[in-house]
Amino acid sequence: MNTARDTSTDLPAIAFNQVRPEGDELAHVSAAITSGLTQSSGPYTARATEILKAETGCPEALLTTSCTAALELSALLLDLQPGDTVIVPSFTFVTSALAYVREGAKVKFCDIEPETLGPDPKHVAELLDDTVRAVVVVHYAGVACDMDGLREVLKDRPDVAIVEDTAHALFGRWRGQPLGSLGRFATLSFHQTKNIVCGEGGALLLNDPEDVRRAWVLYDKGTDRKAFFQGFVDKYSWRDVGSSFGMSDALAAYLYGQLEVRESIQARRRAVYEGYLEALGPYAEEVGLRLPVIPEHVDPAYHLFHVLLPDHETRGRAIKELAAQNISTTFHYVPLHNSEGGRQFSAYASDDVPDCPVTIDVSERLLRLPFHNHLTRTDVERVSEALVGVLRA
Repeated sequence: MNTARDTSTDLPAIAFNQVRPEGDELAHVSAAITSGLTQSSGPYTARATEILKAETGCPEALLTTSCTAALELSALLLDLQPGDTVIVPSFTFVTSALAYVREGAKVKFCDIEPETLGPDPKHVAELLDDTVRAVVVVHYAGVACDMDGLREVLKDRPDVAIVEDTAHALFGRWRGQPLGSLGRFATLSFHQTKNIVCGEGGALLLNDPEDVRRAWVLYDKGTDRKAFFQGFVDKYSWRDVGSSFGMSDALAAYLYGQLEVRESIQARRRAVYEGYLEALGPYAEEVGLRLPVIPEHVDPAYHLFHVLLPDHETRGRAIKELAAQNISTTFHYVPLHNSEGGRQFSAYASDDVPDCPVTIDVSERLLRLPFHNHLTRTDVERVSEALVGVLRA
């Protein structure tokens, strides 16, 4: 790899993300619209759902308007009461916490462990008490977190639900098991930044059959509409709380088109990921960057590629200088425990929020590189050469 710096702005732009149809998505959307069946729970919803169930092994999957909606549905199913708390990593997207705050819970923010950037089991153990109803598990970048440690911490607390926020991690595996199959609930995202997309969309995976019947009621505006269409009741009516969570079948048609070619999508993303590792690996120690850590028992989902730079100042300089070379890079989450909303909805007084030093350190040094299905080997090498050149300067 030629690591001589090229600061030319005449080079073609390398986008951070790029979305385009990968298969027959547009034909499926046209078919859905032409059929007139564009509301939720239509034929394309059924097709996409069957693929998700087969890939994850879950008894039921409910397509939602977003991953946020799926998290909110999981919060309803938990029947949270005043005084209940939910443990959430500080290093995650805001709705991993907000969904439970909306139902009246307070949040206990946990730190992340430095390898996989998932929740730190030791800190979870420190936060665990009788108020905790759930632990939100985030598989950052599609790499499974320390599930061994978390299961050990929770082995005597069957009353505490594991909610896998699998927004990054569809098709990833932990010890051979699909991510999304390891807790009571799991949520997926099909936002345009994800591996599999439909613009905006998500899903709730139900791994406990006992949750399925009530989940359908909450999903269908609090009614037993599902039971009516299955022939179990002669009319449907209002039964419980709920909302309108269902994804339009037009979006489900696009999603189905993506899922049809999931193996091709994942293969291309894996090639990009491994290309970065190959290009950056020989220079990592020299220039002071840390590559992603993938435990031996983990098969990643290849959602994004990040590096940790020496310090916050170096990251800021790298973003600016790479942008000058028409290469788009970015940081990631701002720690939730230090945010205004985090302090407001924390289970602790504003001046007593637990320290999350790894989260703070990672949030200041993490840099995400361009990553999408259509990056070429030449693109990956150019990004890598430019980054090494910036760090050598």
